[in-house]
Amino acid sequence: AEILRLRAQLPAHVLLVLDGAYAEYVERADYAAGADLVDAGDNTVMLRTFSKIFGLGGARLGWAYAPAPIVELLNRVRSPFNVGLASQEAGIAALAEPGWVEKGVAHNRHWRAEVSRRLREAGLGVPEGEGNFVLPDFGTAGRATAADAFLRARGLIVRGMAGYGLASRLRLSIGTAEECTLLCEALEAFVAGNPRP
Repeated sequence: AEILRLRAQLPAHVLLVLDGAYAEYVERADYAAGADLVDAGDNTVMLRTFSKIFGLGGARLGWAYAPAPIVELLNRVRSPFNVGLASQEAGIAALAEPGWVEKGVAHNRHWRAEVSRRLREAGLGVPEGEGNFVLPDFGTAGRATAADAFLRARGLIVRGMAGYGLASRLRLSIGTAEECTLLCEALEAFVAGNPRP
């Protein structure tokens, strides 16, 4: 409803670009990735990627669904051979893998909930989310930085969120079951040794 309201309020000459990188993970009943908005007019573009659900981040492979005139403009400015053969083949193989998306969504649903639960029990605030990551709140920027250093010392790399205005949070991607378990154990140990001030 929020996206529909935004689209309705934008002038006709303004292009709305919807980034659907996490679309496969969203399970809210009121969510639509944007194909309906592309179909409804001539000034909306929906972007998608193989980086998230298909795990092909290094392939730099994605696609757009847009009205024909916009696609024509994009084709005029894109460089030739902009997607390498290996990335093309990886994308085709990913699309052909039976049940891959469903398996990835189920894995993410389970481990996002499990990581969130364990971190909440450890005393961290973890908002509900729809992506393949969680954003625990460490209370202060300094404590988030300390948690980041604690994790890195154990070979666990996460992303600081200060550049997004969320300095007290870290972005923890949902990985394998083993990775999620190691991450939870490390953060439980960190919180036990570094309670909130």
